[in-house]
Amino acid sequence: MKKPINRRNWLRSSALLLGGIGLLPKALSAIEIRSNAPFRPYESDESVLLDAPPALKARLSANENPFGPSVKAKKAMDEAVPTCYQYPFMHTRTLRQNIADYEKISPDNILLSAGSSPLLLAAAMHYGRKGSNIITGDPSYGDLTGKAANFDTTIIQAPLTADYKLDLKAMEEKINRDTVMVYICNPNNPTGTVLDADELKYFCTRVAKRTTVFVDEAYIDYLEDPDKSSVIAAVRNHDNVVVARTFSKLYGFAGLRVGYVVASEETVTQLNKYTSGAFSISAPAISAALASYQDVEFRKDVISKTDASKSFLYGLLKKEGYDYIPSSTNFVMFPLKMDGRRFSEEMMKRGVSIRYWEFDEQQWCRVSLGKMEEMKAFESAFHQLS
Repeated sequence: MKKPINRRNWLRSSALLLGGIGLLPKALSAIEIRSNAPFRPYESDESVLLDAPPALKARLSANENPFGPSVKAKKAMDEAVPTCYQYPFMHTRTLRQNIADYEKISPDNILLSAGSSPLLLAAAMHYGRKGSNIITGDPSYGDLTGKAANFDTTIIQAPLTADYKLDLKAMEEKINRDTVMVYICNPNNPTGTVLDADELKYFCTRVAKRTTVFVDEAYIDYLEDPDKSSVIAAVRNHDNVVVARTFSKLYGFAGLRVGYVVASEETVTQLNKYTSGAFSISAPAISAALASYQDVEFRKDVISKTDASKSFLYGLLKKEGYDYIPSSTNFVMFPLKMDGRRFSEEMMKRGVSIRYWEFDEQQWCRVSLGKMEEMKAFESAFHQLS
């Protein structure tokens, strides 16, 4: 695959850097992040939006599905309201069974929760401890690893490959006797890249014999064939494989909060000690999840609209002389020609929220894919800065 940019010469040759802002070089080797050092130096999706102006034109910083839940999900929520005085025990059992039937696993292999975040925290609490380490990519989603660092766990980050994918070989080479987990976000956030399915499955088979492999599949529903790329089947054969899923992305449940992990019965039992489990999910949210789970037509519609916004953004970036990392998700990352924080602040002044990163000696912007009117608002603000 052709690399999106000539990363080493970009900063030296660009005549468009604003304000003469210098960028500190970053060593291209594995980095250990100790608990007494800042693990996530960037603003969170939450803090960006809490600081946003009331008249936000485009909310493109949190990787949400702006097209919202399906019509079936909305109808199910409405119908669930009259009986909200009841605990939704039966509904949660039904959802767990539906997932189990589809994935060909036991319901005992599934732990539901109000989104995947509580489950990532549960994993951080269960596996994280002083003297242990967790291996992840740099950059990758930092929720689980950031929380584990708070429990005195050392986080070891392996740089991405030349085409900005998680480097499974480099991650495996970093495993030692103190490694309690390898965390893999696939597709990866913030780069939007996806691993080869067979390579990842072989990695799980091999590495699970040495330590836990935790695969976060939050964005897998945006792939052409999610079942082919998922490693849920590996749970049937390897006790040390854990898979996290969420309804927050493609299903449009970011504000409804439904997620789950698939793992061995023993792991589910252990993680459940640190969560409220399905009891934390509201009746309307569970009803909506039941109505929309594996809704093929809804998925096709969301992906079609997302792809239209992605094509619009790709065209805009090309026209403005920018490259980008081809994305398999509902967000796109591209290299900036100015300081990331300044770019984020200037875009926010124009009513557009985005996220920024610095890695591989480069400043980057991550843009969530919104409705077409939001993408045009991004275009208008971007024109003023590019």
